[in-house]
Amino acid sequence: MGTEGTHDAQRGQGARGAGDTASQWLGRPHEKGAGAPGVPRPTPPPPVPPLPPRPPAAVLDVRQWLRAHRADAEPGLWRYGYRPPALTGADLVPTRALVVGALISLACGIFAWSVWSTDYIAVQRLPLRLFTPSEWWRGEPEQPARTASAVYNSLFAALLIYFCGRLGNWPALYRRLVMERPQPGRALAAAVAGLLVVWIVLATQQLPFLYTFLHLLVPASLVRGDPQTAAATQWTVYLLLASALLWPFARTGGWLRVLRRPAPVVAGPPEAGPGTGEDPARWPRLRAAGQSAAADRLTAEVEGLRMNDVDCARIAHAWSRVEAGARSPGEFVDGVLRRGAAACLHPSGARDIAARAATHDLLTSQVRVGRYTDHPRTPVARRGAGAALDPSVLGTSLLAVGPHGSDRTRRLVRPVVESLSLQALAGQAAVVVVCAAGAELGPEDSYDVVVKIGDPDSVYDLDLYGGATDPDEAAALLSEAFTGDLADVDSRRAAITLGQLIGPFGAAHGRYPSLPELRELLDGGRPALDRLRERLDPDEHRSSLREVDARERQLGSPADLSGVLADRIAFLDRPAFDGFLDTRGRSRPFSLRALEHPVRVRITLPERNHPEASRILTRLVLAQFVSSVSARQDASLFAALVLDDASGTVTADSLRAVQRLRQLNAGAVLAVRSLDEVGQHLHAALLGAVGCLMTFPGITTWEGKRFAEAWGKEWVETREVAQHTVYADQPFTRAVHALRKLVTGKAVTRDAVTVRQVERERWSGSELAYAVPAGHAVLSVTTVAGRHGPPLLVELDG
Repeated sequence: MGTEGTHDAQRGQGARGAGDTASQWLGRPHEKGAGAPGVPRPTPPPPVPPLPPRPPAAVLDVRQWLRAHRADAEPGLWRYGYRPPALTGADLVPTRALVVGALISLACGIFAWSVWSTDYIAVQRLPLRLFTPSEWWRGEPEQPARTASAVYNSLFAALLIYFCGRLGNWPALYRRLVMERPQPGRALAAAVAGLLVVWIVLATQQLPFLYTFLHLLVPASLVRGDPQTAAATQWTVYLLLASALLWPFARTGGWLRVLRRPAPVVAGPPEAGPGTGEDPARWPRLRAAGQSAAADRLTAEVEGLRMNDVDCARIAHAWSRVEAGARSPGEFVDGVLRRGAAACLHPSGARDIAARAATHDLLTSQVRVGRYTDHPRTPVARRGAGAALDPSVLGTSLLAVGPHGSDRTRRLVRPVVESLSLQALAGQAAVVVVCAAGAELGPEDSYDVVVKIGDPDSVYDLDLYGGATDPDEAAALLSEAFTGDLADVDSRRAAITLGQLIGPFGAAHGRYPSLPELRELLDGGRPALDRLRERLDPDEHRSSLREVDARERQLGSPADLSGVLADRIAFLDRPAFDGFLDTRGRSRPFSLRALEHPVRVRITLPERNHPEASRILTRLVLAQFVSSVSARQDASLFAALVLDDASGTVTADSLRAVQRLRQLNAGAVLAVRSLDEVGQHLHAALLGAVGCLMTFPGITTWEGKRFAEAWGKEWVETREVAQHTVYADQPFTRAVHALRKLVTGKAVTRDAVTVRQVERERWSGSELAYAVPAGHAVLSVTTVAGRHGPPLLVELDG
């Protein structure tokens, strides 16, 4: 494990992990620029980086966080502390209806018991007489007859109570009025209900249970003997019976917990009890593998509050790698024993990001983006529950459509970027963020590499060819960037044109051409090709010479794309970009081949001054991202590309590439202001290529129609009520109807209700355009395993 980059120099720009040693896993093909002069080299960080300073109230109690309940919920649900409600029919019934039903059933039970107790039914004692000796009932009933009669009445009373309880749904009423209350109201309500039951059984003496207990448990000699002994015996039975009646109320009301903790308890996710398994704060996986020393060290760190959630997730992931055979157990244990909570550090040495704007749960890799509203189309199990995103959902890619005024960046993009950055610190993900200058996506210190295209103060440059070593692959990347948005230009022919120049130039100079050199080759005609031909050896570079000859034959033909490509390259061959996208070793180029490592990258584009160049660069980054994740040898890390503004980025080739990401443990987040910024011929393909869709307020009706078609329809039950006038045949009835019409002014009608199943759109285009309130969005999710979440209205968090 070594230092894992912990002691590496930080980059002068302020972001971590971009020093010379850290650059070994950034995958830069141009090592010549790694030691460029003039770049400051700060002092290395301390051996054990401290946690970011936070107020005392904001310190996370890792013990409670580790022990919190996490439900196995449906996709898109916030699992931390989530407990699905009991989806029974009684839970959908209003409390008023439950109370009325319970009172009616109670009245029926009282009436039935009154009839039974008066022996009004002649044959009600027949079963008792059939199963008891006949001499018990001759003359005055004796003690055995009275005992049998009490037992018989008790059995009937028990059956009557059970039947009335089922008829009136008493358990649902008890859950609604008692168990759903927070403490201490729950304990108080349970006590009131228990005392009421005890009073009915003991004080009113209307039920036979008391006599049954007396006759069965107390000998007749005690009752007829000494009055004091009889009274003491009877009170003992009373206390035992009252205790038995109060025990279920004490258990459901949580009386013991209230008595043990009389102070008010702050509401929070329930902790795992002793019966739910081993304490996760004691690292049971390590103990089960025989690593008790490492588990004890980590347990001491947790108890001392020296660990945060990132440390727990990072060390747990490192142990998972050990169990998978990708890491040495001895190296892991040695690092834990020596460094404790700072073991297995990220190469940047960071243990947390500077500031968090969202709620995260790193054990489930989820970020909370809002909560599902109490909307008629929201299932009962999701109402009020949190809405969350995680790699299993982002692996199918996400498309967010909405204007900037909808806080799309602040409420969606930044929480997702934060979550992926925290997962990168835990060694579980790699993230590349492409945004405009000034975007609110966190401080630069939260990234390992920050590339500011067009900014002279930028320490890093972007590798123009994405680390590609094959000339044809490099040409395909540039072709997608320069001509992907041109509907009348075949990107494959453009790739062939670029390949005819990039390959021979690389063979002649040992490197790929820079943008000015490539523009000169495309726009220079035969003189530029002759100069390139002179640098090629006829014996060693025969294939390269054939490429140059083929390029020369195509000059001036109708199919020649050199002029188009030169014009597109001119958007980047500007003085503002001088020194960027360099291939001659004069800069520090960053290559997306580093996505095999948990790197956090931010690429800032000059969208305000150079919008067309920014769109070209965004397409270039997307093409390089797909190429890099496809070439990864170790795909255990989740790789994510977040485009804060994907306008002009979506092409036919990029859509096919996005569909392949879910097979490569990668995903993309595409945010656009409007579908109009995507070619109309690509709307259907775009909505079908991504698995997660999100619409913000401000979209148009024709955009909403596209989403409505993508989300499809569902079967719903509709009720149609028609009012028909009632025509009476009898004179008296007609007179009553006439009088009623004279008083109310309305004719007598009756309702005809028709219930049927119809197929209806989940969301219509008009609803998406006008019915989504501010601060909300409609979100649908799909996991890489194929599980779907319906489009639901989400109230976004800040």
